[in-house]
Amino acid sequence: MDKLTLLKVLFGHQGFREGQEALIDALLSGRDVLGVMPTGAGKSVCYQLPAMLLSGLTVVVSPLISLMKDQVAALTHSGVPAACIHSSQSFPERQQALERARVGAVKLLYVAPERLSDPEFLGLVKDAGLSLLAVDEAHCVSQWGQDFRPSYLEIPEFIQALPQRPAVGAFTATATGEVKDDIEKLLGLQDPLRLTTGFDRPNLFFEVVRVKDKDAWLLDFIGKRPGQSGIVYCATRKGVEEVCALLRQKGVAATRYHAGLTDEERQKNQEDFEYDRARVMAATNAFGMGIDKSNVSFVVHYNMPKNLESYYQEAGRAGRDGQPAHCALLFSQRDVRTARFLIDNAQENESLTEAERRQVRARDLERLRQMTEYCGTFGCLRAFLLGYFGQKAPAACGNCGSCQGETEQWDITLEAQKILSGVARVERKYKNSMGSALIIDMLRGSKRQKIKDWGLDTLSTYGIMADVPRAALSAYVDFLTLTGYLEQGAGEYPVLRLGERARGVLTGGEKVLFTRLKPQQQEKLAPACAAQAQGDEETAELYEKLRALRAKLATKENVPAYIVFSNATLSDMAIKRPQTMEEFRLVSGVGEVKAKKYGPAFLSLFTGEA
Repeated sequence: MDKLTLLKVLFGHQGFREGQEALIDALLSGRDVLGVMPTGAGKSVCYQLPAMLLSGLTVVVSPLISLMKDQVAALTHSGVPAACIHSSQSFPERQQALERARVGAVKLLYVAPERLSDPEFLGLVKDAGLSLLAVDEAHCVSQWGQDFRPSYLEIPEFIQALPQRPAVGAFTATATGEVKDDIEKLLGLQDPLRLTTGFDRPNLFFEVVRVKDKDAWLLDFIGKRPGQSGIVYCATRKGVEEVCALLRQKGVAATRYHAGLTDEERQKNQEDFEYDRARVMAATNAFGMGIDKSNVSFVVHYNMPKNLESYYQEAGRAGRDGQPAHCALLFSQRDVRTARFLIDNAQENESLTEAERRQVRARDLERLRQMTEYCGTFGCLRAFLLGYFGQKAPAACGNCGSCQGETEQWDITLEAQKILSGVARVERKYKNSMGSALIIDMLRGSKRQKIKDWGLDTLSTYGIMADVPRAALSAYVDFLTLTGYLEQGAGEYPVLRLGERARGVLTGGEKVLFTRLKPQQQEKLAPACAAQAQGDEETAELYEKLRALRAKLATKENVPAYIVFSNATLSDMAIKRPQTMEEFRLVSGVGEVKAKKYGPAFLSLFTGEA
């Protein structure tokens, strides 16, 4: 069977997406590859399809158990013989998977990188004959990547121990040029085809929201999306617990995921989310790569992440099926302080030298600066993200909060001069300066005892902004910090200092225009799927009936709903309205195995035959 026929039979696609065919052809010819493709662009097909065409076994190195299980479940439902070996299995289960791979009953075997050092596993691979080694989430091999896993460094040793070197494919969704070079070097790729298809996800709507009450905004946002599934990322475990409790209190079926829970509870909560028993997951970045759920319609970052790599990867959990999805980041200046604290108190990698540790910290702080700049920009958010990853983009995408919003600005040069003068005098009096709250109190002429204890009431700038409401003054300080006129120091109690741009304002030569997005009177809700975007009420109703049937079938088989068919497939089905099995097979995402298995049930909705 040729590759195009196999693509249709197994995965239900009529043709290859950008970059897929070139990567597949390289692997089939025995050449190494390095594929950088955004989440939802079909990276997995690039090694899954060659695995079916090559004679021997394909081993897939994957960092998380949950990710392995999701991929294996999806493959087996499409008729692909796949299995995984992981620590959560019983000994007999692992032995059964090993034996199936040994006798050729498995074409794709998913394992964690730690498994490669197991002598029994090495013996299996030698017996079965390894045709292809695929390394998923390959950025984990680089200490400059956001998810460094030291065990990934053992992969080259495993390859060297094999009697014959297989083709090696490395795949990731997010990698800067530095990380790509690291992947090629550290994995020992030989003359690889390096292919980056681009990082753009046109179906994702990005926005940065600055609100006083994050909880009220979140409840309103989720309330407008009944039935939709989403993730709320929080910076801390405490934040996860509070957000989950808030949502449950308001009647939202929510669950939680963080490293403080037991393995059993994390597993149960993830399954509740994947099986749609809980429609919202509140999580820390521990939930990062562990989700292959395709029907996530929104991702909200309750707090700002530490870097754009993590943000784009986490936001990319939305809309994996190509349907419209919403990615919102709720920003406050406090998030910057939290991120600085997490960087300053990160667990150090003992394998690094002191010089390398300093280098890593400097890199993390620079990434934080870029993340903060993203939150402060009023230009196109998509252009900012793509530019960060080295991809050229139009100045405006038309599908982000900046492009769809209107800005307003006014001259606050005088206010800025007063604020910067106040900070300058505090810095002059106290070498280590003070935090923003105390400086704001000083500028407003507060009578707090702390102000007197520190002698801030003796400064010439004491009370010079007494007529400015505290909320407005705080907003000015945040704006000046985001735009580089001020900067916040490191540590648990960060102090406010003059930034690089302050001199131009203090000397009277530079104007400061306070800019912000006008508050939206009413949020524009994107259609939940292409079927709804048709503007046809009958098509939208049909889509909901298809969803209900899918849920019924998924419950009967005890699998997540998206394993049966993705939202994109249901949407295409609702638009095409197939009447025969041949027409049903033309629906995007309907492979041969699924057509035989589910075709009669779904066709009955269109033909009216029970």
